[in-house]
Amino acid sequence: MRIGLYADEAGLVWVRGLVDQAVSTRRLHRSRSLRTLEVDIARFLQGGRLATAEMYDLLAEQWAIEHEGEDSGAREPVELRVRLVCSLRTWRAIRKEILRTLCPEGMAPHLCRVPWCTA
Repeated sequence: MRIGLYADEAGLVWVRGLVDQAVSTRRLHRSRSLRTLEVDIARFLQGGRLATAEMYDLLAEQWAIEHEGEDSGAREPVELRVRLVCSLRTWRAIRKEILRTLCPEGMAPHLCRVPWCTA
């Protein structure tokens, strides 16, 4: 699972907590064979040839539009990578939970705590 984020250190800690909670909840309720292999923050893609700042620059633009006049501080575009061993069904449920908790307000216009995107 790969999620582009525009976050500072506190935002990354918060998102990592969302990931840990989603995996723990799924593990307790259904999937005892679920294993987390790796959770990593990447600043470069494709073997270091492409900076995440280039790939996820739209998130910085989103922040600037939604927070006009505010300093973005130490936020930077990064990619959160989560490697799991589980069934496709479990993976989908975890992904859905993470994305739902990243921006819980639904489809109405609102500001996300940490701008994100995923394919």
